[in-house]
Amino acid sequence: MRERAPSKTVPVDARGAAIALGNFDGVHLGHQAVIASAKAAAETLGAPLGVAVFEPHPRRFFKPDLAPFRLQTRTQRARALAALGVEEVYELGFDQALAQSTDREFAERVLKDVLGIRHVSIGADFRFGKGRMGDAERLAAYGAELGFTVEAVAPVGGANKVSSSAVRDALARGSMDEATHLLGRPWAIEGEVLRGFARGRDFGFPTANVALGEYVRPRLGIYAVRVDIGDGPWMPGVASVGVNPTVGALPEPLLETHLLDFSGDLYGRKIEVELIAFLRDEAHFSDVEELKQQMRQDVINARRALVGR
Repeated sequence: MRERAPSKTVPVDARGAAIALGNFDGVHLGHQAVIASAKAAAETLGAPLGVAVFEPHPRRFFKPDLAPFRLQTRTQRARALAALGVEEVYELGFDQALAQSTDREFAERVLKDVLGIRHVSIGADFRFGKGRMGDAERLAAYGAELGFTVEAVAPVGGANKVSSSAVRDALARGSMDEATHLLGRPWAIEGEVLRGFARGRDFGFPTANVALGEYVRPRLGIYAVRVDIGDGPWMPGVASVGVNPTVGALPEPLLETHLLDFSGDLYGRKIEVELIAFLRDEAHFSDVEELKQQMRQDVINARRALVGR
């Protein structure tokens, strides 16, 4: 799969695709339905399958001070799209010029002139153009004029529509089974292992610490997790997402993961941590011994939660 950052046009061999268009943060079941629609069109047309996404996310552009909300890194999104058979990813730079474009200008200048698409699939509620002026019906009309077909895909889940917002809400409640159902896979945090104060190691529970960055903040607490350290099968673990109130509160929540039955140095390596089950809320303990006792119980509870996962 190739990632493109279009300017005025894209190479000839990347034009003529059938694309899915949207933000696709999370690549959840609703997104997958839109991509499946584009894939069917690609097969019918004998065209490559592409996805066009906006970077930065329009929410970040319009509200730069908004709290972190992303469900995936660009790398995770690329992997999820590749697994669905996507051949081309076009990153559309969301800037003031694009934000001020009319719906017709977007259809003509971006979809026709820059990407040269033959088909576009969108969610039925997709809006585009200045002030969200364009909808699926208007895009279909532009497509008929400009030479590409359009399919609007009904929401997955009906009244309980699968959406990135629904995933974020599930994470905020610690409802990991619900988040997994909406995404079609467990939600995961990926990042480089940072050097910390090594307090966990002093307690007998060494942790691999990863900054949350632009990830949405899930419910603070303890989770049963699975960890990919990059050179073997996924490993069981127990993780804290929080500010560590007992041994010195952190300025920002941090992901601290203790890998079960593992010893080794992970500093500087990129790992991915799937949050499988929420075990308990973050808590302040009266002393370190009480904390250590609870951590031992957390390991037991994590092992139980991961059985059969």
